[in-house]
Amino acid sequence: MGVQIQIPNRLVIDFRDPAQVLGWTPVNDRVMGGMSTSQVLSTADGMAFSGLVSLDNNGGFASIRVLPREYGLAGAIALVLRVRGDGKTYKVGIRTDDAYDGVQYQSRFTTQAGKWQDIRLPINEFHPTFRGRTVQAPTLDPVRIRVFGLLISDRQAGPFRLVVESIQAQF
Repeated sequence: MGVQIQIPNRLVIDFRDPAQVLGWTPVNDRVMGGMSTSQVLSTADGMAFSGLVSLDNNGGFASIRVLPREYGLAGAIALVLRVRGDGKTYKVGIRTDDAYDGVQYQSRFTTQAGKWQDIRLPINEFHPTFRGRTVQAPTLDPVRIRVFGLLISDRQAGPFRLVVESIQAQF
């Protein structure tokens, strides 16, 4: 019988460091005429993603993303997010190139209002999408991860707030 070696998670982004919040910017449904708003703030607990989702003018999503860079995640099998949410469902979006628009790999998670949670998202459960619709694309390769983002959609109108303390990679 082989010995199982447990490799600890590796911290990818620690949002308690205000410098890690720099470069995250909103991309809301206003790009297609919608009325949703969002903002990114650095807090003592981490990065706060908050705003208002509006269904007016065929809108219905708010998102944020960070500028592209290398993360060195070869061999990662999952991402672990430490979050405190509001009971709503969010998505993590990952891009594997530096393009503003294109295929994005998404995985959803539901928060418990006011409670800290460690959300484990297996890499093989991220689904390729383009502008919210599932598309055919290669499976997400963690070595190619260039951009992280967060998104709220699915007709969840009203105010929202998600605090993210960290993103870790599990190997």
